[in-house]
Amino acid sequence: MISLGDQIFEVQAPDVTLPLRRPEAHKGDFGRVLIVAGSVGFTGAPAFAARAAVRSGAGLVFLAVPESIWAVEAVKNDEAMVLPLSPSLPEALEALSSHVAKADAVVLGPGLGLSAWARELTYAVLESCRAPLVLDADGITAVSRHIDRLDKLSCPVVLTPHEGEFARLTDALARKPREEAAREFAAAHGVTVVLKGHRTVTAQPDGVCYVNPTGNPGMAKGGSGDVLAGMIAAFLGQRIPGAVWKAVYLHGAAGDLCAEAENQYAMTPSDMIDYLRFFMR
Repeated sequence: MISLGDQIFEVQAPDVTLPLRRPEAHKGDFGRVLIVAGSVGFTGAPAFAARAAVRSGAGLVFLAVPESIWAVEAVKNDEAMVLPLSPSLPEALEALSSHVAKADAVVLGPGLGLSAWARELTYAVLESCRAPLVLDADGITAVSRHIDRLDKLSCPVVLTPHEGEFARLTDALARKPREEAAREFAAAHGVTVVLKGHRTVTAQPDGVCYVNPTGNPGMAKGGSGDVLAGMIAAFLGQRIPGAVWKAVYLHGAAGDLCAEAENQYAMTPSDMIDYLRFFMR
């Protein structure tokens, strides 16, 4: 780590290590990841998150989507197990309850939409979850209307906003540098904040902050954030020390390799998932 100030560090390649796997290990040892995502017109987000979680070593990945897009996601995902959610909110929550209870990590929000159904589903999963939870995209927007909900949770929460989404949560960016704004919000609400963008900031609730040096403008495409959400959840589900900032670093490093191989204009989120395999070595 390179110190950038009081409890602020820049991550370096030697800091990013992954544990070796025991020869006798089985899929149950590497975490059950539950992803609640997607809506009509937004079928890419859940698929990116699920594929990234699988590529990042998760033992089991469950993808819960509205039944209106279930067939699409079932075709898109071979490794993840796709679960249909009823348009009836009570039925959807009943179907989700056992999966939330068994999950080692949860992703909530990518492409989920802003309907009343999606909003109430988000609140219910937040309240019932006990595993580490990655709140992304539309999940962040839902919570931005009721920030106090973050203060009543019984699970560790990681928020992954870009600057526009962060501005819906707080006006801190208008008053302070990125690192300090993220640290302020993380400490105030007891959450980890991944403030995405150039030199993505990972701010923990204890005040420690990690600045990421990897990544490039070619990653500024729809779907890149969904890839990161799936990676973070996979690492959390495997209980990898430093899971969040390591996922951020590897996400950017895969993007850098894509930019070198494909160029920044042509690279895609799917390329990033594929190139992760080179860094998992």
